[in-house]
Amino acid sequence: MLTLVGFSGSLRRGSYNAALLRAAASVMPADSELRIESIAGIPLYDADEEAEHGVPEGARRLKDAIAAADGLLIVTPEYNNSIPGVTKNAVDWLSRPSTDILRVFGGRPVAITGASPGRLGTVLSQNAWLPVLKTLGADLWSGGRLLVSQASTLVDSNGAIVDPATLKNLRKFMEGFVAYAKERSALRQ
Repeated sequence: MLTLVGFSGSLRRGSYNAALLRAAASVMPADSELRIESIAGIPLYDADEEAEHGVPEGARRLKDAIAAADGLLIVTPEYNNSIPGVTKNAVDWLSRPSTDILRVFGGRPVAITGASPGRLGTVLSQNAWLPVLKTLGADLWSGGRLLVSQASTLVDSNGAIVDPATLKNLRKFMEGFVAYAKERSALRQ
């Protein structure tokens, strides 16, 4: 069984990106699973805090989950045309200590998607993640792109994506990423 870990880059209750992440878990291909993790509770990065106390428990738990998985799905919002600070902060902690970068990100298949109430989806945020993930040595899957726009019209009052076209596109996106992660996993063995 292929296992992916995914997290939403939003902490907001009712987050469109959390809804997209849950929907992704529900449309996974057979013989694969998406384990939903959270960045909630990860404090602001502080090198003094790291030196004194090490990596916080929430970040350590997430690092271990990613390192044990076959791939990572980042579901990112877009704030002010770029990466959300809370998401970047979590990734900064995931890369600490620097000797863990290879274990967590090195060669690991990573896909990025996101949802926005705007008309362009999260295209600028997704693009802004590219140099960060390249620096960390992640194996970025570029075989598909999913930009979910006008998300407020696609999510019901229970926080579920109900738009059939969005779910169809999400299923195709996840099928492509799973196939890529399986191929990369076979090469590593």
